[in-house]
Amino acid sequence: MLMRRRRARAAAGLRDAAERTTDRLDGRAPLHEAGTLLRKAFPEHWSFLLGEIALYSFAVLLVTGVWLTLFFHPDMTEVVYHGTYAPLDGIRMSAAYRSTLHISFDVRGGLLIRQLHHWAALVFVAAIGVHMLRVFFTGAFRRPRELNWVIGVTLFLLSLAEGFAGYSLPDDLLSGTGLRIAQGVMLSVPVVGTYVGFFVFGGQFPGHELISRLYSLHVLLIPGLLLALVTAHLVLVFHLKHTQWAGRGRDNGNVVGKPLFPQFMAGSAGLFFTVAGTLTLLAGVAQINPVWMYGPYRPDMVSSGSQPDWYVGFLEGSLRLVPPWETTIAGHTVMWNVLLPAVVLPLVLFAAVYAYPFFEAWITGDRREHHLADRPRDRPVRTGLGVAGLCLYGVLLAAGGNDVVAHTFRISLNTLTWVFRVALVLLPPLALMVTKRVCLALREAELERLAEGEETGEVRQTVSGGYTERHAPLDKETGYAIRAARRVPRPLVSPEADGGDVPQVQRLRAALSAWYHGDDAAGPDAQEGEPGPERGPER
Repeated sequence: MLMRRRRARAAAGLRDAAERTTDRLDGRAPLHEAGTLLRKAFPEHWSFLLGEIALYSFAVLLVTGVWLTLFFHPDMTEVVYHGTYAPLDGIRMSAAYRSTLHISFDVRGGLLIRQLHHWAALVFVAAIGVHMLRVFFTGAFRRPRELNWVIGVTLFLLSLAEGFAGYSLPDDLLSGTGLRIAQGVMLSVPVVGTYVGFFVFGGQFPGHELISRLYSLHVLLIPGLLLALVTAHLVLVFHLKHTQWAGRGRDNGNVVGKPLFPQFMAGSAGLFFTVAGTLTLLAGVAQINPVWMYGPYRPDMVSSGSQPDWYVGFLEGSLRLVPPWETTIAGHTVMWNVLLPAVVLPLVLFAAVYAYPFFEAWITGDRREHHLADRPRDRPVRTGLGVAGLCLYGVLLAAGGNDVVAHTFRISLNTLTWVFRVALVLLPPLALMVTKRVCLALREAELERLAEGEETGEVRQTVSGGYTERHAPLDKETGYAIRAARRVPRPLVSPEADGGDVPQVQRLRAALSAWYHGDDAAGPDAQEGEPGPERGPER
């Protein structure tokens, strides 16, 4: 009895101490809010994991990058190599290239970490790209997430720059060829191109300062910006709540899913270890970027079959497809064959990607908050535009290796180049039209299933001697998703119907709205979308 009383008093004392400690901490830090945050709901769907794959690849990049900085020397001073790799013994090279060889052959585990870092970089860029495609095709960029879309596109751009800078640091023949192309792109900019090239390279190409400058960008400036933007992106995801697919019990005012702690965090931790383990396995069994095979960079040499990493391959392809157009103006030559594909085209493409959420909101007049994800088939024009963009990118990426394709399949390089040029013009609009028709056909098939039910395969004979197939009603979850997809905004009314002098901008807006929503509004079950609550409870 005495022992029980002592235990009860001790337990009560511990509870009181815990309460006092919690009250004091809550008065000095947002402890209560953090507890509420841990119960935040996250919906369950495999497509929502793409952003997490990018995040965990970035974590692997940071860890391996810190380790590599301990051994890499960003110095372009010319040295003579006397190391483990005998084929390059006695060869003159930069100190940066020699340190890369030292990491690969002399540092224990160095080659594994180098390849892990490179594979993580490729997966990081790919995961961001696929995550952006998921956001685009599901309409998750709409209000109130336009800022997060802008942040995501900026993250993608920074990841391209970070990847190119890291790819160029070893100062091998392949990466030096890429830097030579980059210098040519800088020189193609009218008026200021020469000054930009001298500023970046610290003089005539290749200069003696580029590697150290790229190193500062690669390990300090760009990673800092990436960390800041990733943090802002995650904060906005928490603040605005996660999008979810339409279904029973899920609407525009709630979030249905697993709480952040412990269910979501446990699954997310498992995904992290899966990503890290897969990248490590790739680094151990799949060779990538064997710089010792290329040799040190020399301005008078180019390795055959030089190909950049995939994420900048579309720029290489655009350079190979544009004919040799040049114009001389007042004694100055404008190289359109470099300026258009390598400067103008990327600027136009990324400007369109940045502006698309605002453009769609403008032509549709849809200013409501959206927390339910669209199915791609329910927005045929948006889906068609996305597929057209993918086709454009795919043609440019394939054209970036036209010499390798021509050599492998024994095809004329000139013929293959013209095939890619024609495909670049015809394939995107064709993909838009075909994708739109496929989406409409899928929706019509769904509406038929909704009206008639699912086919059961059972055939019955009628009294009159005919045959009919029995249909079963759709399950409620599928039927709810189909009906929810039919709630679409109406096209904007053409201002010409009211008469009077109408500005051309308004006429253009109405015409674009009719083109974008014409098929949506024509459906027999189409409904005017009801504005959802501005904010709602989460569960």
